[in-house]
Amino acid sequence: MTAPALAADKPSGTITVWGWNIAAEALEHIVPAFNAEHPGVTVKVVNMGHSDLHDRVAADCAAGGTDMPDVTIVENQEAGLLWNRFPACFADMKPLGYDAYANKFPAFKQLDLQADGKVFAMPWDSGPVTVFYRRDLYKQAGIDPQAIATWDDFIAAGKKLSAATGGKVKMATIYKGTDDEWFRMLAVQNGCYYFSDDGRSITVARPGCAKALAKVKDVWDAGILNVGGWDEQIQFDKTGAAASQLYGGWYEGTIRSNDADQSGRWGVYPMPAFEAGGRRASNIGGSSLAIAATANKPAAWAFVSYALGTDAGQISMMKYRGLVPALLSAVDDPYVKQDQPFWGGQKVWADMLETLPRIVPYNATPYFTDARGVMKVVVNDYLDGRYKTADEALRVAADQIAGASGLPVAP
Repeated sequence: MTAPALAADKPSGTITVWGWNIAAEALEHIVPAFNAEHPGVTVKVVNMGHSDLHDRVAADCAAGGTDMPDVTIVENQEAGLLWNRFPACFADMKPLGYDAYANKFPAFKQLDLQADGKVFAMPWDSGPVTVFYRRDLYKQAGIDPQAIATWDDFIAAGKKLSAATGGKVKMATIYKGTDDEWFRMLAVQNGCYYFSDDGRSITVARPGCAKALAKVKDVWDAGILNVGGWDEQIQFDKTGAAASQLYGGWYEGTIRSNDADQSGRWGVYPMPAFEAGGRRASNIGGSSLAIAATANKPAAWAFVSYALGTDAGQISMMKYRGLVPALLSAVDDPYVKQDQPFWGGQKVWADMLETLPRIVPYNATPYFTDARGVMKVVVNDYLDGRYKTADEALRVAADQIAGASGLPVAP
């Protein structure tokens, strides 16, 4: 599939693309293939840290947008804040041709990328939540991943693992005190989130979120989780101190690139459900590509629509750095259906991508950062026993988020 160009004339000129870490590497990787279709466009990819990129985009937009790159990565959960504060800084993709792609992506990936009838970014990596696990460590403890259907099964398996390893290996890892990712993954799985779908009220205190938070505490109280941030988590993987990681599908590339010597030892299985037969799908993280209002729009659109709107672009980046496509047609690509040697011959891409249609849409809103800051503290305090119930903890959280955002708490 060849992406449509913005205009009849062939795009030309130089465009600058900002990205971070493996995402920037993946964009650089597809430039030769893009140039085979668009030889008149020179693409310069600038790789910078996640926080640096976000801060520079915000600063450049605040200064009028004159120093913006033509194309930039935007993390979905941060998107609403940018569109709300700097709507004139980004190009509306509808006049560029986005309508031809609107039905090619799942609904949950598009909600954060639109505002006031405009589309400010095209979806990229989809972040479907999955359990990455060490086959050898599970086998050592006599754990069958196919028998883990519910969170209670997961807890029981974690206790079995701890007993078999003398407590040296934990079932998974949590960013306790520094993030609320476990809560968000289980809340979205349970059809709940910080905010309502229309972004006009706070819904974090509703029963679905309380059930999710209570289940996180069940897992925590079982003593089966290591505590650590990103760097610690990678070390847990390397040393075998954690037998699993509950994360977005984009973590595949992190494991494969950092633990190349463990080829064949890893596998994946769907996140456990709250009850037998329940939903085993959620989302965490994920990003998109936006075009600056000051961009060379024909060339920028040609690059974005090739990178994200074609199976060739998305599958190439998935192969190279494990970025899970949001493009629904990617699930039918022959590569997706292939056995993957690193993952013990499992068809991991098909297994992850098939969950996309079951992920419940949610709206991060411009107040995501405020809400996340509140929830980091509240979740940590609840896990430490400072609240008697999840309902009590989330009522406190909802009131604090209301104070920070000015939005009402939904009944």
